[in-house]
Amino acid sequence: MQRPQERFGIISKGVGFLKRQQRDWKLTVGRASLSRFLYQIVFPYQSVYTVALGATRTQLGIVNSVGMGIAGLLGPLTGWLIDRRTPKMVYLIGICLLVLAYLTYGVAQSWVIIIIAMIAYQLGYAISDHGCWVFCANLLINEDRGTGTGFCETLGGGLFGIIGPMFGAFLVAFFGGVNIIGIRPLFFISLAGTIGAFLLILTQLSNRRWASPVETRPNFIKDLFQVFRQGYNLKRMLIIIAMTYVPYGMILPFTQVFAHEVKGADEYILGAMVSGMGLTVLVLSIPLGRLADRIGRKKVIYLISPIFYASSLLLIWAPNPGFLIMAGTLQGFFWILLNITGAMAVELVPSEQMGRWLGIIRFFEMLAAASTALLAGLIWDNIGSVYLFLTAIGLDLFIKIPLLIKMPETLWLHKPSAGCRN
Repeated sequence: MQRPQERFGIISKGVGFLKRQQRDWKLTVGRASLSRFLYQIVFPYQSVYTVALGATRTQLGIVNSVGMGIAGLLGPLTGWLIDRRTPKMVYLIGICLLVLAYLTYGVAQSWVIIIIAMIAYQLGYAISDHGCWVFCANLLINEDRGTGTGFCETLGGGLFGIIGPMFGAFLVAFFGGVNIIGIRPLFFISLAGTIGAFLLILTQLSNRRWASPVETRPNFIKDLFQVFRQGYNLKRMLIIIAMTYVPYGMILPFTQVFAHEVKGADEYILGAMVSGMGLTVLVLSIPLGRLADRIGRKKVIYLISPIFYASSLLLIWAPNPGFLIMAGTLQGFFWILLNITGAMAVELVPSEQMGRWLGIIRFFEMLAAASTALLAGLIWDNIGSVYLFLTAIGLDLFIKIPLLIKMPETLWLHKPSAGCRN
């Protein structure tokens, strides 16, 4: 049991951490948290809504695959623009696309229209998240980065990740249940909140950018290859982070459909599963982020990866709703893994190349997610639903982990920094 002095010390360190961070970082955390809350309202029902509009499981995979694939293809261009222009400009474009996505979801009358909504959402999420990560990567020192990403995930994915799904569940029940009529109003609520997030960034975020000491004539291809000349172990890291992102395409879009159709989960169970995910993030993101800042990123990834595997095994086996909620709770380790691996990745390149590097990462992440989303749909319709979850575990265990073993620990690597220009 913690003594009062120990608790006070933890609170004091937390307050000290926040006080020494810059205003722009706090703004991006606020925007990211609001965005996560709005998405968590609709997330438990997003795939169920697509299926209700007439999509098969393979077509659900196609919807996710197309959206993720296009977002991935544009990732390097987004990163290049961030390095050559201002992150704020690109950030705002991403939020505008999220506005378009929620509007399109709200008015869709066919699953085919959801393809447009998913493209807009994945592009908007990728671009806005890209801008957010540039600020996070460049405004946090290495020794604060795991804590900083953990704090952001705790607030957005944790606190709001718990509230959002349950709020959505009550709204779905109020509007008519797990069907098109009951789910549709949620997208308009998220639309209104996203417009508010756009106004926040437009009026409050600075126009700072991180520039190279010597400006050169813009050259998209040359600038991308420059990252690999100055970075460290980047090719191996790209495969590791792409494999880390596979569940975003292969597991998350199909979990709620599996729980609803195979296990009989209603709107409250679907919401509770996602709230459980948020609870994991809320309780463990900062402690695990701090642990990664002390003992290294790799050791924490080794520690929590098996727990994430257990979430899929528990989902497959679940004999009652309580185990479904437990499976959803363990899925929260995906977001923690993603943040710790992301912290590891940004420590490999100079600050002035961060936008391009994150764009390249986004390309490989979304390529992996898009291809495995399509694969998951095909596996469900042609082999069996449980095998898509087992395949995801196999890809992580037999591809990512062996590559991670060969990576150096990045926590103590020297990360060159560039001056910040307002």
